[in-house]
Amino acid sequence: MTQMLAQNARRTSVDDVFDTLHDQIVTLKLKPGDRISEAEIAAQFGVSRQPVRDAFSRLANLDLLLIRPQRATEVRRFSMRQIEKSRFIRSAIEKEVLRRAAAHCDSQGQAQLNSALAEQETAIAAMDVELFGRLDYEFHKVLCSVAQVDYAFEVILEEKSKIDRLCMLGLEKEQRIPELLADHRAIAEAVIAQDADMAIAAGLKHLSRLDVTIDRISATNADYFESAES
Repeated sequence: MTQMLAQNARRTSVDDVFDTLHDQIVTLKLKPGDRISEAEIAAQFGVSRQPVRDAFSRLANLDLLLIRPQRATEVRRFSMRQIEKSRFIRSAIEKEVLRRAAAHCDSQGQAQLNSALAEQETAIAAMDVELFGRLDYEFHKVLCSVAQVDYAFEVILEEKSKIDRLCMLGLEKEQRIPELLADHRAIAEAVIAQDADMAIAAGLKHLSRLDVTIDRISATNADYFESAES
């Protein structure tokens, strides 16, 4: 309890501003291209501009904000190059995670995976898109744990966060959550069966689901993407 209180005490106004804006950006309450004001955010939180400036900098480092001197700060538009880069890195990492997960999966790992799937089914029954999004993260974290490479999740988390807004668009507009759950189930079953090749194939199929979303959004909301000259 003492440790938890100490951790909460260490939270700063920068953390509060960052967490709120991060959530608003990845859940599309703030959309690509939306402008945000340092002064307005500071007034909203009742803080000086410095913590807002620091939070903006952290969000910019995640490619979620575009900060330009003497010009308005805006929610960063999608970059096709960044999307391709993130997906390449994530694909390479997750293939190795799945190979190791299949090799190391035991009864405890099986129980963790089955529990994760059950929670996702509950989210679907409640039609809770945001909850399913969080459980999606948790599923990949469990896979890293089963693979005995917990640290790999840090890389997956960083790359996944860069394209989460596209994933949210896909979940909301295409209502493909049951399809994603089926992917997770196929991955889990292959890992539990210790079939690395099948697990990797299922994992790559899961990652490819974003192709349809990218094509659709780039056609219907071209303004969400950076121009070729950007």
